[in-house]
Amino acid sequence: MFETIKNAWKIADLKKKLLFTAIFLLIYRLGCHIPVPGLIEEAFAKLIEGNQLFGFMDTFSGGAFSNASLFAMGITPYINSTIILQLLTIAIPALERLQKEGAEGRKKIQQYVRYLTVILGFFQASMLFINLKNTGAIYDGGTVISFFLISLTFTAGTAFIMWIGENITEKGIGNGISLIIFAGIIARGPSGIQSILYHYQQGQLGSGIIGILGIALIVGVFLVSIVGVIYVTQAERRIPIQYAKRVVGRKMYGGQSTHLPIKVNMSGVIPIIFATSLTALPGILVSFIAPQTESAFLLALQKTGGPIYLIIYAMLILFFTFFYTIIQFNPVEVANNLKKNGGFIPGVRPGKPTSIYINNVLNRLTWFGGFFLALVAVFPGVMGGLFGMNIWFGGTALLIIVGVALDTVKQIESQMLMRHYKGFLD
Repeated sequence: MFETIKNAWKIADLKKKLLFTAIFLLIYRLGCHIPVPGLIEEAFAKLIEGNQLFGFMDTFSGGAFSNASLFAMGITPYINSTIILQLLTIAIPALERLQKEGAEGRKKIQQYVRYLTVILGFFQASMLFINLKNTGAIYDGGTVISFFLISLTFTAGTAFIMWIGENITEKGIGNGISLIIFAGIIARGPSGIQSILYHYQQGQLGSGIIGILGIALIVGVFLVSIVGVIYVTQAERRIPIQYAKRVVGRKMYGGQSTHLPIKVNMSGVIPIIFATSLTALPGILVSFIAPQTESAFLLALQKTGGPIYLIIYAMLILFFTFFYTIIQFNPVEVANNLKKNGGFIPGVRPGKPTSIYINNVLNRLTWFGGFFLALVAVFPGVMGGLFGMNIWFGGTALLIIVGVALDTVKQIESQMLMRHYKGFLD
């Protein structure tokens, strides 16, 4: 690994990308400590103590929420905007045509995502201001001037995070938005470990040997999750492909055998990120608009370790696993390309039968991948309910950390392999 890093620094363009990514992530972390004017930080921090959803926002923003900082709202509005536009792409023919136009069409859709992010960001900032006003976290009590100052500052912070993420994706290494979430979770790692030790000292994990076994069980889940995520992320189903021999002019082409690789978890950590954002959104809005609500369902939904939350969370992970896989991989298009190039699956007729066969294989793999992601994401929440503590750093956060790390390493790996260097995974 150290030899790989040494070789990477010898390559000018790769070194530039790594430095660019590190500098922009550092800017993001610095922004998490820039306070928003007009807020009482102590009162702001107390919101997290009694509200699990605010604690969730603080975890995924790397402590920016508890600091009452510029980036307190995090990247959630951007993720929600992306989800909305992807759903609308299927429902609205005009957006579907843009999606099929290639790079130019995707640029226009991305521009719509930016506009929608600002709109959703201002709406969420407004709801947050109302909640802060009700809890006395604003110095002047919440005048019109402070409303626009605080709301626009929060919105500008979200827009700036979006700009950082897109620049990292375009000019750096890895997916910018995922790396921002990754950096925020890693920054909260020490406090997560401290929380587990605190609960152990308070006897919530049990006393004596029982408490030690409780910590060992939590650590065991971490390690099993890491191994499982790596295994499933790297796993793929290889469908054999045979190319028929054909004569073009005086040359003969084809006749070789190869395979079509289909990953078990093609969607990566995207379903986890999308499901986390959508699951938290209703409770956040209720907390902003009607913080004193006593609806049993909404209260259960806000309880992040409760059964209703975990069931909805798991179902959303399954849904987005299939949704994102369908967007990424089109069996009909793959079957048509194979037919045009004289390729076929042994024992399967070209054309529609090939697309049906590939689609069936894809569905089975996606079911397995979706259930695995849901299981790893939900199980730590079940453990948290049993131990009476919030183990955010063990489930969803860990999946995102491992998934983003693997994706980033693969991109560095591909850069190294292009230059005939050994990479991290060799």
